[in-house]
Amino acid sequence: MNQSDLQSALEAILMVVEEPVSTGVLAQITEVPLEEIEANLVRMRQEYQDRGHGFELRNVAGGWRFYSAPGQAAYVERFVVDGQPAQLSQAALETLAVIAYRQPVSRARISAIRGVNVEAVMKTLVTRGLVEESGVEYETGSTLYSTTNYFLQRLGLNSVAELPALAPFLPDLEALDDVIATLTD
Repeated sequence: MNQSDLQSALEAILMVVEEPVSTGVLAQITEVPLEEIEANLVRMRQEYQDRGHGFELRNVAGGWRFYSAPGQAAYVERFVVDGQPAQLSQAALETLAVIAYRQPVSRARISAIRGVNVEAVMKTLVTRGLVEESGVEYETGSTLYSTTNYFLQRLGLNSVAELPALAPFLPDLEALDDVIATLTD
C-alpha cells in the first residue's frame, strides 16, 4: 500500500470511530506493520497541525482519534447547542406525541393524558421550536398548543394528517374533561 492510500485508509477509519483506536488495530485492519502505522499517524498529526485544520489527530487513552481543534471550540459549541438538536427525552417524546395527535390541546389535557406534570417538558418543546402556542381554549382560558412546521420538517411530513393512526389508542377527550374537572375542583 502506498503512502497516499495508507493515509486515506487511516483517515477513513479514524473518521468513523467513537473511541480512540489503537495502533495495533489499525495495523491489523490495514495489514501494514505497526511501526509504519505509528510513523504515519505521527506525520499526519503534524501535517494537520501545520496546515491549521479545524481538527487534529490525537493519541489519547491508548489510541488515535480525530478531535476538533481547540481554536474552533466556540463554533463547535454553538453548533452543538444551537445547530444540532439534542435527543429528546422519553417524557418529551410522549408529550410531543400527545400534542401531535390531539392538537390543539391544553397543558392540562396533556398532563391528564400522561398522568404527570408536563410544565418543564413543554418549555423544552417550545424552546426547541417543535411546539407553539396556537390559541386559547374558550371554556377555560387555557393556552392551546400545536406542533410547528419545524416539527413536520423534522419528521418529513407535509401535515399531521400523515401521522400513523394512533388516535384510537389515546383516551377519549370527554373522559379527560371529567378527569380535569375533578382535578380543578
